[in-house]
Amino acid sequence: MSDGTNIRRVAEIFCSDPARRYLVVSAPGKRFGGDAKITDLLYETHRAVAEGREPVIFRKVKERFFGIVRELGISFDIGSVLAETEEAILRERSEEFTASRGEYLIARVMAALLGVPFIDAKDVVRFSDDGRLDAGMTFSLTAEALRGKERAVVAGFYGADGAGKIHTFSRGGSDVSGAIVARAAGAELYENWTDVSGFLACDPRIVDSPAHIASLSYRELRELSYMGANVLHSESIFPVREANIPILIKNTFRPSDEGTLIVPTAGYVPAARPVTGIAGKKNFAVIYIEKSNMNGEIGFARRILSVLERRGISFEHMPSGIDTISFVIDEAELGEGTLETLEREICEAVHPDLCKTLIDIALIAVVGHGMSKTVGTSARLFDAIARAGVNVRMIDQGSSELNIIVGVDNENYERTMRAVYDEFFKK
Repeated sequence: MSDGTNIRRVAEIFCSDPARRYLVVSAPGKRFGGDAKITDLLYETHRAVAEGREPVIFRKVKERFFGIVRELGISFDIGSVLAETEEAILRERSEEFTASRGEYLIARVMAALLGVPFIDAKDVVRFSDDGRLDAGMTFSLTAEALRGKERAVVAGFYGADGAGKIHTFSRGGSDVSGAIVARAAGAELYENWTDVSGFLACDPRIVDSPAHIASLSYRELRELSYMGANVLHSESIFPVREANIPILIKNTFRPSDEGTLIVPTAGYVPAARPVTGIAGKKNFAVIYIEKSNMNGEIGFARRILSVLERRGISFEHMPSGIDTISFVIDEAELGEGTLETLEREICEAVHPDLCKTLIDIALIAVVGHGMSKTVGTSARLFDAIARAGVNVRMIDQGSSELNIIVGVDNENYERTMRAVYDEFFKK
């Protein structure tokens, strides 16, 4: 959606199949290296407004949209819409409102290009006052807005609370908006068109030409997305999962590519390989706690969790043993001195025999339904890591045997990823 050429490409894809009825759009991205995404320009605009400076950066937003409409050659008064938008930004003085205007503006342009109704997400996507999605109300409002419309364009990424205050999803949230529309419309398929041809079995920045994943389950998608495979927003499955609507990831720039089909977990038949994909992230801290007879001490874990809760810190994983428990925390959650404070308060809460922290840990998730049916998968995983000369600092496996997560030092992250990929995809 970065320029007129790409917007026309999207319109052609949409119109090429009459079964494609509702289009959800994201804000224009970069046109070339060094260019800025519209959403980033809008965040800068809000910072200027909040600091009492003239939002001169909004001129770049206006220039982009004037250019898009000019390239498309459509009769659409973008000047008036931009003027109204700038006035609203200055009036609202809200970061979420300002950030949402990229989707609002491009949806208005796309609706004009296609000659179909525009649906403002603020009228159909409902958030509660605390910023959480009200799914029931949202599905009802969206279904009502779509009723009787053969085709329509819906703005992604945002919605509003009952008082009309704009709220946004996290970055990439237009994926969630698309899933909401698919659910509300009772769609047979939710197509998500992006700039890649679906999911790959590993990060192509680490492994050269990794294998393409033709299909995976909702649960595999959730695990891989959560651990850094950022093709699709990790929360986008929730609206469609209960309705068993499959998701098809396709490449806007290579529409003939196969893509990746994401299907309901029930009845899913995994591929021949035990592992579907590998994903990971760096920069975690692990708080390790050891105490004899910990399992016999009622409320032990709860008291530790209460410390984290008071500090407003969430944990990613909680592997445990008979006398040990660990909490894996994203280092982005930890300000200066926070770890020392947590260690002290945990010691005061549970009086452990040992409490220590590991930092700069990378997590690597090996994901696949086939692992539970294949003898020796764990052995192959740890043999591959050992041959790479890497020391495993942490292991966590879910009871479903869908994934195995290993922790290694940040400096060994890429080497471990390549070793694990080679073991399961090159043999």
